[in-house]
Amino acid sequence: MTSLLYLAVLLVSSACMALLDRRFSLVLWRAPGRSAVVLALGAALFLLWDLAAIAFGHYLMGQSALMSGILLAPELPLEELVFITFLCYLTLVLHGLIGVAMTSPRRRAGSTGPRGEEAHR
Repeated sequence: MTSLLYLAVLLVSSACMALLDRRFSLVLWRAPGRSAVVLALGAALFLLWDLAAIAFGHYLMGQSALMSGILLAPELPLEELVFITFLCYLTLVLHGLIGVAMTSPRRRAGSTGPRGEEAHR
């Protein structure tokens, strides 16, 4: 079981991110098609970056009892692809959260009180 621990942690973290995304309609539940394309392109870009670094000998796969041992390519474990995808999704969710915070009704209305009444100046 420990050989899948890192992968399991990444998948659980991604699932929690998806719940947050769904609750506030931040990314995939706001614009599923566009978000999926952006997520796939971001992951592909970083995957190509990793493959280039591996080809030039800059990255070597670490050995850990927590990793599955499944390789997608030489020196490229499955966990790396899941991690890259998680980081891209995290970035999109954070961007969505910032967007929601910046356009909240309280911010749009200016300085209003907790129940919507105008604050005294």
